[in-house]
Amino acid sequence: MRGSKQDLPVSVDMGGVLIREAEWGDLNAALESFPAGVDSTPIFRGLPEDRCQCPHWGYVLKGRLRVQYKDHEDTLAAGDAYYMTPGHTTIFDEDTELVEFSPKGEYQKTLEVASRNVASMQQG
Repeated sequence: MRGSKQDLPVSVDMGGVLIREAEWGDLNAALESFPAGVDSTPIFRGLPEDRCQCPHWGYVLKGRLRVQYKDHEDTLAAGDAYYMTPGHTTIFDEDTELVEFSPKGEYQKTLEVASRNVASMQQG
């Protein structure tokens, strides 16, 4: 299987956030772009500890972000490979592009909550 910016379907295109993704076997594969200043915290409200509970593996192509956990913070920058453990939120300090892989089941559970929160924010 393969995917590129030209052929992976867009799942999110809002406020400068662009996510293209596909399900490959038991994984969700995504190409993601975030503008500087995006804070993911509000979309995870309602999950345990109001944090993303899905693990992610990936690579930062461009930019810089902070991954906030309950007890510490990691900074990721262009050229970094990463593993985000469950229980995180993210803040994008620079325009950022990533390649990310997540287990399909946990990703879908998180996406259900995040989608409801995004819809609520758009209404109000």
